[in-house]
Amino acid sequence: MIPYGRQNISEADIQAVVDVLRSDFLTQGPAVPAFEQAVATYCGVKHAVAVNSATSALHIACLALGVKSGDWVWTSPITFVASANCALYCGAQVDFVDIDPLTYNLSVECLEEKLKLAESLGRLPKVVIPVHLCGQSCDMVGIHALSQRYGFKVIEDASHAIGGKYRNEPIGNCRYSDITVFSFHPVKIITTGEGGMAVTNEARLAKKMQLFRSHGITRNANEMTQAPDGPWYYEQIELGFNYRMTDIQAALGLNQMKRLDNVVTKRNEIAKDYDRALADTEFVIPFQDVDRYSAFHLYVVRLRSDDRGRSRKKIFEALRDSEIGVNVHYIPVYQQPYYKKLGFIKDDYPEAEKYYFEAISLPMYPDLTPDQQRYVCRILKEKLAVISSSN
Repeated sequence: MIPYGRQNISEADIQAVVDVLRSDFLTQGPAVPAFEQAVATYCGVKHAVAVNSATSALHIACLALGVKSGDWVWTSPITFVASANCALYCGAQVDFVDIDPLTYNLSVECLEEKLKLAESLGRLPKVVIPVHLCGQSCDMVGIHALSQRYGFKVIEDASHAIGGKYRNEPIGNCRYSDITVFSFHPVKIITTGEGGMAVTNEARLAKKMQLFRSHGITRNANEMTQAPDGPWYYEQIELGFNYRMTDIQAALGLNQMKRLDNVVTKRNEIAKDYDRALADTEFVIPFQDVDRYSAFHLYVVRLRSDDRGRSRKKIFEALRDSEIGVNVHYIPVYQQPYYKKLGFIKDDYPEAEKYYFEAISLPMYPDLTPDQQRYVCRILKEKLAVISSSN
């Protein structure tokens, strides 16, 4: 089976992990801050907080921004559920903004329209979470301008996008946001096995997130309510969580950072090969905005269909039968049973609905060989021809 994505692990990665296993520290040692500094330096941001998943990073980002019961958080419906769940963890309410028909990212036009209505109802969001789907940045200038006008905070969900660029600057520099979140799951651009990171330019937010990731505990005497009883003393000053990243994970991530640019370059080369191979087919290839450089976590094609995705389903099943591990990213979050109970109406998100019935994620990872990619494209075209002739 050719998977839709997979990790790339080198001998140097393995040795880095072995070195930690032979050291005095398996967790809360020197590798974690070294990894944080490497990501911060790469992105051109001041602070980085490593955690055990991007889900945890989204949660502590919301907490650091004061998201609580009675607040609203808006995000894209075409994303993994974690982009919305993080607000519910804080007791807030969630709403969605429809997607742009070209980039599949959160639509700035829909966001502005929704903000105008929310302002008239006295229900503006406290936080908006744009998701950089597939690795291509959202229109952050537009979103930032709206944040200044309407007073909401911005968390960039860049789980797909480390190594990408927006306006020739690294995604994650937080020029247009308060916090940016990355994922290091094995199918992402680089991996720590499981893991994530939140980056910010605000020391206050970084300090809060550091507290929330480790039980809300501080050993800093300046933050304590009384003089320490001794060098062993610590205080819990927030209700935090055990969201820490281990040194084992951080060592892997730190070594993977060394080849991040090469990995993203390779992903872009694979994407261009797909573009050429599929240019004259019925598939719609990904649109890339001129001011954005995608990290290409995913390569999503769309099969135009007016039959609620039946042609897409046939193609999907035929590819799986041919040992090609295609996938769909994503089922709109509001379609999940848990969210259906909250009363969302799918007619409010027409572009997300169309996208869901047409999208297929093709294999995309640095070790995908030219022969494998040619096989994917050949089978894709063959199955499309068969299905088209039978309709």
